[in-house]
Amino acid sequence: MKVLGISGSMRADGNTALLVRKILELVDAEQCSEIKTEFISLAGKEIKPCTGCEKCKEKKWCVIENDDWDSIIREVLDCDVLVIGSPTYYYDVCGHLKNFIDRTYSLYHDRKLAGRNAAVVAVCAERGCERTLETLEGFVNTHEFSYLGYTCGKAYLPGEILNDAHAMDGARTVAQKIVRLLKKDSPHIRTFSGDRDAE
Repeated sequence: MKVLGISGSMRADGNTALLVRKILELVDAEQCSEIKTEFISLAGKEIKPCTGCEKCKEKKWCVIENDDWDSIIREVLDCDVLVIGSPTYYYDVCGHLKNFIDRTYSLYHDRKLAGRNAAVVAVCAERGCERTLETLEGFVNTHEFSYLGYTCGKAYLPGEILNDAHAMDGARTVAQKIVRLLKKDSPHIRTFSGDRDAE
């Protein structure tokens, strides 16, 4: 069973990446060999925008080539749980992640992403997390993921999100839901070990 975390931030080690990774770390802390985690940052990746060509209706896959979208979406198709996060730009997800999301329209025709599970993550400096979460929730709901919840937090300086107790509590709650969900499919997954101090 695979839990995939994706940070849409253009900062490879930014606060969004740290918060997504925190969830994965808490899942890993359960030390269950049946659950594997993987992290992907979109930083440094080329994700071309959707052109609205509609050719994917026939091909059932995005026809845009020579960028990183294809390899990343195949990892999404291979996961049981997706944890996807974005920094907040102008009260919404960042443009790079929006490109990635828009391209998944090519998978909607045959509901290729349906049946998986997802949690969403948002980070803002002061305001706007709510709308960022709404966009991410719209993405997972449209593709018929089972929604496991969210965490969000406020951070601007590097690493600041780790001092946001609310965000850390949310990460812990999301990780707990993931472990409990996957535990149902494996009798070897032990009960979540409970609260840990926020960093």
